Amino acid sequence: QVQLVESGGGLVQAGGSLRLSCAASGRTFSGGVMAWFRQAPGKEREFVAAVRRINSNTYAESVKGRFTISRDNAKNTFYLQMNDLRPEDTAVYYCAARTADVILSAIREGTIYNYWGQGTQVTVSS
Repeated sequence: QVQLVESGGGLVQAGGSLRLSCAASGRTFSGGVMAWFRQAPGKEREFVAAVRRINSNTYAESVKGRFTISRDNAKNTFYLQMNDLRPEDTAVYYCAARTADVILSAIREGTIYNYWGQGTQVTVSS
């Protein structure tokens, strides 16, 4: 019933930009939290960004200032605008969501998210 679908991944040159989208269906997440995680080859999954309300975004230090997360509650969709991409950003990117809000200190934990997308590959060449 509930489904999250990522799109927008691809191959880009270092310094380029991509915009990822995550379309949710079967459930409204406007009152909860939406987030992006990524997993690079040979590495564990890591937190990238999350949004739980308007003007309340959280970012990993490695992407702060380069990536922007946003949401459109009317469309039940959220986005990750990625600028100044680096080879180190190469990974499979996953969107995730939960229906309820969460305290800020827990927002980086993957375990709080109940729904996950299948992932979209982002490859940044040097």
